[in-house]
Amino acid sequence: MEKQMTLQKSGTTRRYYLDWLRVGVILTVFFYHSTRFFNLGEWHVKNPTTYWGVEVFEQVLATWMMPLCFVVSGAAVFYALGRGGAGSFIKDKILRLFVPLVVGIFTHSAWQVYLERVSHGQFNGSFFEFYPHYFEGIYGLGGNFGWMGIHLWYVEMLFVFTLIFLPLFLLLKRGIGQRVLAGLGRVLAVPGVVFFFLVTPIILVLEFVDGDSFWGMDVFGGWGILSHAWFFISGFVIASSERLQQSIQRLRWVWLIAAILLTATQVGYVLGHPGGLKQTPLMAYLWILAFLGLASKYLNFNTPRLQRANEAVLPFYILHQPVLLSVGYLVLQWAIPDPLKWAIIAASSFAMVIGLYEFLVQRFNLVRFLFGMKVLPRVMQPAGQPALPQIAQ
Repeated sequence: MEKQMTLQKSGTTRRYYLDWLRVGVILTVFFYHSTRFFNLGEWHVKNPTTYWGVEVFEQVLATWMMPLCFVVSGAAVFYALGRGGAGSFIKDKILRLFVPLVVGIFTHSAWQVYLERVSHGQFNGSFFEFYPHYFEGIYGLGGNFGWMGIHLWYVEMLFVFTLIFLPLFLLLKRGIGQRVLAGLGRVLAVPGVVFFFLVTPIILVLEFVDGDSFWGMDVFGGWGILSHAWFFISGFVIASSERLQQSIQRLRWVWLIAAILLTATQVGYVLGHPGGLKQTPLMAYLWILAFLGLASKYLNFNTPRLQRANEAVLPFYILHQPVLLSVGYLVLQWAIPDPLKWAIIAASSFAMVIGLYEFLVQRFNLVRFLFGMKVLPRVMQPAGQPALPQIAQ
């Protein structure tokens, strides 16, 4: 059994529960995408038969899944800004986010668009024959070029948010801004106030921003750009206050019970009135606060397994959807029951992603760089022997 390395000084050491949440939500994204072959909505590759029940289940996940990603990312930015200057922070984000995004746009994204065109009967030929056509028009607007990286829209959005809000975050980390943020944290620690603070801006966005506009359309994981921006900011605010985090932790079971009851009510209504489940900021933040409270209470420790998984999160996210689509494109043509199709797609895709990471991505510095990982230093070897990369800690 791996020895758990517990948190010693919560004020100065890493919040390991955020790492657990990051790993958990990315695994949830994988599971979510493994079922998208079978839901009612459009996707790159689809099963001949789709299911309304899968659609409802996915909408429940979409209510909190990507919002939680942005909340955790916003909290991570708060702690990262305390470890160095703005220049080193920006450099890190360019290497960690922008480089794999650009690489993905011209590789993984092109492959996914190709599979979509072939599976929908819109192109007939090899990937290399398709590739020149990838640059014809914009994907989502009748063309092919995936400027948002297809599933890497999250990476692109996170990179842009980080740069846009960096001046504000730096202001709030020092001087009068720090005092304002501390005062806000004390106010939000009052039970119930935090919920009003978190939910109200997104309610206003949903009410006053045109849902058909670029800023309001909910095609990014079920939410719009402005909503995700607020999820990101709220993560920063939550991380800034120990008192607020303690309040969220104390009320963890309240948040969880309320989230379950509201979700059950919504699903029950949908079952009696077939249609789409209404995703609300109320439901989203109930789940987010529940996960934050439970994780900070029970998962604030480190293990070697967590270290390895946390390092693999970004490469896993980058690889998971191209692999799922590749496997699904083949398996969905088999004359077998749909549950078996899903099981084969999910299990084999997961194994392939892990295999690609273990034997290709993490072992070679060039590939690590292209996937946003830190390049490993070279270990000095005796003369005549090749240098070997150090094992990541």
